[in-house]
Amino acid sequence: VVIHGKVQPVCCVGCEMAAQWIDSAGLGAYYRWRTTPAVAPVEPTEQARFIAYDRPQAQRSYVVTRPDGSLEAELLVENLNCAACAWLIEGALGNEPGVRGVQVNAANARVLLHLDPAQTRLSRMLERLAALGYPPHPQKAGQASALHVRERRQALKRLAVSGLGMMQAMTYALSLYSGDFHGMDPTYADFLKLISLLITTPVVFYAGAPFFQKAYRGLRVYRIGMDMPVSIAIGIAFIASARNTLIGTGPVYFDTVCMFIFFLTLARFLQAAARARAGESSDALARLLPDTCLRETADGVETITLQELMPGNRVRVAPGSALPADGRVLDEGAWIDESLLTGESKPVYRACGEQVIAGSMNGTAALRMDVTACNADTTISHIGRLLRKAQAERPPDAAQADRLAALFAPTVLLLAALCAWWWRADPEQAMNVALAVLVVTCPCALSIATPTALVAATAHLLGEGVVVLRTAALETLSDTRHAIFDKTGTLTRGKPQITHVRLLREHITREQALAEAAALERTIRHPLALAFTAAAPAAETADDVRLIAGEGVQGRMGHRRVRLGRADFTAALWQSTPPATPEDAGSSWLLLGDDAGPLAWFAVSDPVRHDARDTLAELRRLGVESQIASGDAIRAVDAIADAVGCDRAHARLRPEEKLALLETLQTGGTRVLAVGDGVNDAPLLAQADVSIAMSSGTALAQTSADLILLQDRLSVLPDLIRTARRSKRIIRQNLAWALAYNAVAVPLAAAGLVTPWLASLGMSISSVLVVLNAQRLYRPTRRSVSATSDMATQPS
Repeated sequence: VVIHGKVQPVCCVGCEMAAQWIDSAGLGAYYRWRTTPAVAPVEPTEQARFIAYDRPQAQRSYVVTRPDGSLEAELLVENLNCAACAWLIEGALGNEPGVRGVQVNAANARVLLHLDPAQTRLSRMLERLAALGYPPHPQKAGQASALHVRERRQALKRLAVSGLGMMQAMTYALSLYSGDFHGMDPTYADFLKLISLLITTPVVFYAGAPFFQKAYRGLRVYRIGMDMPVSIAIGIAFIASARNTLIGTGPVYFDTVCMFIFFLTLARFLQAAARARAGESSDALARLLPDTCLRETADGVETITLQELMPGNRVRVAPGSALPADGRVLDEGAWIDESLLTGESKPVYRACGEQVIAGSMNGTAALRMDVTACNADTTISHIGRLLRKAQAERPPDAAQADRLAALFAPTVLLLAALCAWWWRADPEQAMNVALAVLVVTCPCALSIATPTALVAATAHLLGEGVVVLRTAALETLSDTRHAIFDKTGTLTRGKPQITHVRLLREHITREQALAEAAALERTIRHPLALAFTAAAPAAETADDVRLIAGEGVQGRMGHRRVRLGRADFTAALWQSTPPATPEDAGSSWLLLGDDAGPLAWFAVSDPVRHDARDTLAELRRLGVESQIASGDAIRAVDAIADAVGCDRAHARLRPEEKLALLETLQTGGTRVLAVGDGVNDAPLLAQADVSIAMSSGTALAQTSADLILLQDRLSVLPDLIRTARRSKRIIRQNLAWALAYNAVAVPLAAAGLVTPWLASLGMSISSVLVVLNAQRLYRPTRRSVSATSDMATQPS
């Protein structure tokens, strides 16, 4: 298009018409008066691709709708190398309308967005990220691995170019240094400088391009990151050297520039490798799911993608294949391998009607199942989201380190300028000192000291069958000295059985009493409810069923009010003294009654977990004293306490009394751990300093616990505490190293005692040491002999 007599390029016919209209309307002065250039638009093809992600069908696998209608989306982003990148993204997206929250994890290159769909679109956020130079990709199975492979390949290319350039530039620099002492013909010296310029140019503009690109993106959103001092140092050294080479006088720093870029690129390459390892844990869960599945139809069986699968569908799973969704087993039972999800090495038998989890491996026989949850709603997807969300969480120490690191960049620029002014009498020394100060500081080591350790710890624990929902709980767990255990479903196996039924009213049969009790318990998720629903499959129906925590369950059956639970709770219906509890030390007795009086006693027994005794003994060796807090009768609680070797047990506690016991233990700042079933003990778990829920994974999103045990054993608890203590120790080591390095390196550089190439090496080593130190958390903890033997003898 021709504007003011000049031919200007346009991208399409629409822009051509718009430009012609602006010019014909006399509005072209806008381009002369504007003070800042417009932000470069996203390419039309990219914009169209992002708009496609607004469709509900496309969002099913990576977007979760919260109860309030807001959206939560997980994204993988390219070029996310350090805490400065995370700070830039959070600052740029956090101010966008409709964005309720942004969590960026530089350790595994993931962004978690919380959006209000009424005010913004997901495609808008994707466009914004792309414009910042961080191309986004929705979180999908295998996507992280593919992205890390691509980043690794690009980093290797840049590393190779900078390494070769550094070696050649160093060779010529040594010749020039030697010539200064022994005399060299100026013609040869100029020739070596010119060759060094030609070699350094691709190193700067190819291998060093990411530093300049990120510094420019930061300026576009008015934020100064740590790439800015690095870019300025490289740019000044290269421009000054090129100028001195062309005019034939003055020192050159080509070797320093190449070493700058090589060491920094090497450090980021090693960090990317650690980030890829950190992302393997959650991405490995996603890779468990198959791409397609076999769905039954009226005409037979069809092969569909997982995106087409819906709850209520019926699917077939071949022997040795992965389950495509959560569901219930049909027909005969099947042996299911859940090892990667729970850590259990042996397959488990799932009978007809039992729940199975997506990603598990079917055994040796074909399996038919009804789908109950698929795609983003499966248990395995919940676990992956919870893990990545926990890894993106910033504990207070990490947040404080980030705030401190954010001040580094402008402070470094000011300090470098002051040092250059101080050494102004010697221009060459002033240049060296300014370059060293710009490069030697390493706030990235300070920012990644905590996240890298926490990501490694959570990834290691996931392999042990532990999902960390809040990473800050690991620090608290390391200081724990008291543990409170619930009895039912925690110290016991959570598979109760009704051993006795004692009828208390004439004209009622055992089957009727069981049917009424099962009707009340059918919608309750407490472990004891399983005993009644299993004993009376064809139960009656009850209305207005409600669980009273620590007391029992109540509802209506016709015009009668019916209760099942503690004796005094049930007896409140007829406002009379409850009947005497039968004598049986090994069982919990529950009373069933209605408005007219008591109906029946039920004796429910639940076997003790085989590893409970050794687990509590191992906790004592770690300095953690255990107590039992239960609402059951004294005799039943004492029997469990004797079986597991616990000296302090509290029985017949209501929820408020459990909280009072917890607050008593917390007096004086003592950290207390609570371990429960995750449902009935929600108030206790919420109030404790750190809480662990025993869970099958069906209610992960609703639990109030800090950590969840996916496997059906307690012996992982000592290993969990050891890992928490190791992570705290490594975090302290990382922070101490980062602070000590900067405290020593900056004054030395300002004093002129650190050369520029040594400064770049020090900065690189500082970041790499922090990352490598955190990798030690991937090593397994030392297990006790008792816990190991328990695992070896665990029945299938």
